[in-house]
Amino acid sequence: MTQTSQTIQLPNNESAISLAGVGEENLKLLSRHTGAQLVLRGQDLLISGKEKQVQRCVEVVRSLKPYWSEAKTISQPEILTAFHAFDTGRTEELQDLQKDILARTRRGELIRAKTFRQRQYIKAIQSHDITFCIGPAGTGKTFLAAVLAVKALLNDECDRLILTRPAVEAGEKLGFLPGDLQQKVNPFLRPLYDALYEFIDPEKIPDLMERGKIEVAPLAYMRGRTLSNAFIIVDEAQNTTPAQLKMVLTRLGFGSKMIVTGDITQTDLHDLQKSGLEIAMKMLKSVEGIAFCQLSQADVVRHPLVQRIVAAYEQFEK
Repeated sequence: MTQTSQTIQLPNNESAISLAGVGEENLKLLSRHTGAQLVLRGQDLLISGKEKQVQRCVEVVRSLKPYWSEAKTISQPEILTAFHAFDTGRTEELQDLQKDILARTRRGELIRAKTFRQRQYIKAIQSHDITFCIGPAGTGKTFLAAVLAVKALLNDECDRLILTRPAVEAGEKLGFLPGDLQQKVNPFLRPLYDALYEFIDPEKIPDLMERGKIEVAPLAYMRGRTLSNAFIIVDEAQNTTPAQLKMVLTRLGFGSKMIVTGDITQTDLHDLQKSGLEIAMKMLKSVEGIAFCQLSQADVVRHPLVQRIVAAYEQFEK
C-alpha cells in the first residue's frame, strides 16, 4: 500500500498543546491505535503512513476539534471514545456527547461525559430514582454524581443534598484519629467535600450545612430517617454490609434520587464479611426503577498511569 501524508493546521499554539497532551502522550496514543506517524511542528501536525492509517488518524483528530479548537485538555478516554465511535458507526452519538455540557466549575471548566459509558451513567441518574454505579478508581463515579446533585440543588430541583459513606478504615483505626466523632470521620468524607468544592465556594458550604441544605455524614447517621426531596449519594458502597446497604436504600422518600457508587475490587471489610454492594447487584438487578451502570478501566479519567495500574491489577487477578 502506498505511503501518504496529510497536514492539519491547528489555529494556535494552545490548540497544539491541547491536542498533543502532556509529554505528547495523546500523539503517542493516536500513533499506537492507527499505526500512523505524527509529528507536531509548531501549529502544523504532520500525519504520515499508509493511506488507511492516515485517513483514520485524520478523522479522529478532526473529531476532537471541539476540544483542541478551544484549547481544552483532552484526556485519553476521550480519544479512545472517538476511536470507538468511528469503529462502531457512532459518530453522531460522539458529537452529542461532546455538545452535552453538564455544568461549569467555579474555575470555568466545562464538565461533560468523557466516554459513552459515563454518558449512559448520567442518563440513568436522570431517569431513575435509584442508580448503582460500579467501577474502578478514577472513572468519575462519585464526581459525576456530585455534579448532578449540586446542579439539582442550585436549580431548586431538590431541598437538600446528602453525601454519605461507611466509615470503614483502609488499614487504619478511627480511634487513633484526633478530635470528636465528626472530626474523626471527616477524613473518610474528604472525597465528597472535594467534589463540592469544585462547584460551590468553600466559604459558603458551612452555611449551607447549618441550614440543612448539604449534609455530609457517615452512613450510620442515616438510620431511622426518611430522606424526602433529597439527592443522596452513597459512596464507597463496597464497604457496606448487606444490612447497612439495605438500611440506607430503604431510607428513600418521595421526590428523592439516590446514587450508590463503589468498586467491588477494593473492599476494606474483614474477610468473613460480605459486601452489601455485591449482594445488592445480585438481588436488585431485575427490580423496576433501579439502574445498574458498569464502568471499566477504559473510563478512567485520572492520570494515564491510573488506567494502566487498574488494567495491570485486573490482569493479575484473572
